[in-house]
Amino acid sequence: MNHLTTRLGPSVGRVCARGTRAVTEWNARMLAEASDGTRRGTRWGRGALALVPSALAVGVLGTALAQGALAANFSVTGQPFTLTSNGVEGSGFGAIVNTPAVGRPDGTTTTNTAMARVGFASAGLAGLCGIVHQTIAGVPYSLLLTGGQKVTAAPPGTFTTDIDASNLYIQATELQAYGPTTLQNAVLGQSADQVTVAGKPLTGALPGGFGLGSAGGEGGSSITLHGLNATAYDAEMAGALVLPDLKIRVVAGSATAC
Repeated sequence: MNHLTTRLGPSVGRVCARGTRAVTEWNARMLAEASDGTRRGTRWGRGALALVPSALAVGVLGTALAQGALAANFSVTGQPFTLTSNGVEGSGFGAIVNTPAVGRPDGTTTTNTAMARVGFASAGLAGLCGIVHQTIAGVPYSLLLTGGQKVTAAPPGTFTTDIDASNLYIQATELQAYGPTTLQNAVLGQSADQVTVAGKPLTGALPGGFGLGSAGGEGGSSITLHGLNATAYDAEMAGALVLPDLKIRVVAGSATAC
């Protein structure tokens, strides 16, 4: 037994020594890999997405809207909402006065309200803020929809657009700019039924009605608005809408700014 122990002793020592060196080398490799910034190991985030398909579907929908893969329409039955932006640059511009059917909470409609329907074949917005006021059980709430840069109460003197939209239409009882407005190739007083945006007449146009059209052919007119503020019943993006940093939230009270 002693002889066997004597013979095994050096072997066991060598194995232990090699094991110690292996552990030391492995530890050194792990430290070196951890310090190079490369991500390794199980991707728990990816696994979590597989467990919540409904959340993934919502995320894909939001991404599609933000990347302009979906058309969008914002309206509130029988109730106006506020749309503001630091500025708008649009081409293929047209506008008419019409009396659209406005839904009431009881399900009926009325056509007693004259509104301006404004269309852009292509438009760029410097941020977007939409505010809808609601009352639930007598308590006021506000739904805020924002995208792009922050819209300020006092519009900047100059602006850079960061939201792209095609075939943008706004139905509003009031639409105003807080700074200079530049119109090019526009015809003031054109018959409403002759005004076209993206090759199509504006909804509700009547022959002889007021219209603001283009003198430069289809798409030849353009407009620049500094500080858009609209009291709208409908905002429609019939084409692509690229809306970065989309956020929708509900706050207590009657909000006046995003």
